[in-house]
Amino acid sequence: MTDPEDSVGTADEPRVVVIGLGYVGLPLAVRLAEHFPTIGIDRDAGRVAALRDGYDHSGEVAHDALTTSRLIVTDDPAAGYGADIYIVTVPTPVDADNRPDLSLLRAASTTVAAMLDSTRRPIVVYESTVYPGVTEDECGTVLAQVSGLVRGRDFFLGYSPERINPGDRVHSVDRITKVVAGETPAITARLCALYDKVTSAGTYPAVSIRVAEAAKVIENAQRDINIAFVNEIAQIMARLDLSVWDVLAAAGTKWNFLPFQPGLVGGHCIGVDPYYLSHCAEALGHSPTVILAGRTTNDSMAHWVADRLCDTVAAPARALVLGLTFKENVADLRNSKVADVIARLRDRGHRVDVHDPRANPREARAEYGIDLLHTLPDAAYDIVFLAVPHDEYRALAPERLAALVRSGGVFGDLKNIIPPSPAFAYVRRWTL
Repeated sequence: MTDPEDSVGTADEPRVVVIGLGYVGLPLAVRLAEHFPTIGIDRDAGRVAALRDGYDHSGEVAHDALTTSRLIVTDDPAAGYGADIYIVTVPTPVDADNRPDLSLLRAASTTVAAMLDSTRRPIVVYESTVYPGVTEDECGTVLAQVSGLVRGRDFFLGYSPERINPGDRVHSVDRITKVVAGETPAITARLCALYDKVTSAGTYPAVSIRVAEAAKVIENAQRDINIAFVNEIAQIMARLDLSVWDVLAAAGTKWNFLPFQPGLVGGHCIGVDPYYLSHCAEALGHSPTVILAGRTTNDSMAHWVADRLCDTVAAPARALVLGLTFKENVADLRNSKVADVIARLRDRGHRVDVHDPRANPREARAEYGIDLLHTLPDAAYDIVFLAVPHDEYRALAPERLAALVRSGGVFGDLKNIIPPSPAFAYVRRWTL
């Protein structure tokens, strides 16, 4: 009898299906389509229509790259039947209690299960961030139960964690090392061959799927903890009436000082992934003290920042917040901590207007109940808070920014990116 692993797909040109065409799945699918017949499937028909027109609202793939790509996009799961490799890139959020929400992952696994053709012995690869064991224990179980197929004989599992940094044009999917793991060495080798075509940085074959899952979840937890440290330092320096930026600049002259910066930690990765790790730890009977302490510090930073701004003026004041997305130069509004700042300012009695040149107004309204200004106003505010330093704001003349603030008002610059200027002579400035 032939070993089933010896006939998994086609070694030279496997048919690939990518499930989920968000900021992770789309760049990967476009890159894969340069080398393999690739179909991208997304349940959002509007998203698919936009991609066919060459428009990616996330800004990760340019118009020309989309219109010239051989990638086929569809919202019809039936189009993915009988492929050799399925790659799942759906989000893995947390619920209101910060517990892992695997519902999207399970739903995607159910969808993929209906596509599996046992004669091709396909590989199902997950890129979504999870804690160790989810790929095999949760996703593999769903695939087997729904499809009626036997894992390890009729289909196989793999894991290759995404490392996309939204808005980052340097560490893009075609330039980063891809950690890859299959449930057997033969599957790992096949997946490495696939991903080696995608990235010039090569692949790293992890010894197991669980190792690859663990590696991913600690990457963002480590970053979260380091940012929490400098956020706490910022709070201490504020009590000492010292600029944390001056302190970090001085400390940064030491060769092994890590250059982390304080700020608001939002988005779908750093602000979420540590909860997956802590959930896993607690299920094993371990109290993840350091991980949760970092999360507590970073989750509370938005209220601390808002309260410091409130301390600078009497209520009620008129405030303008510049930027709503979770980081600069992206359109992604998910888990934006700027929204928490705005909510706190309003709770403290201030009237708040919000402007963001990158954010989708409909999404801002649906997600946070915030109506974005269509244009930068000409009015003068008591507080102007530059929360997200998009390039559009950096490009503004100091005089334009200062004109947004009434005489004696406050210009808050969270990331300390606007240099000193005579234009701010009659404006108080605040930063961390």
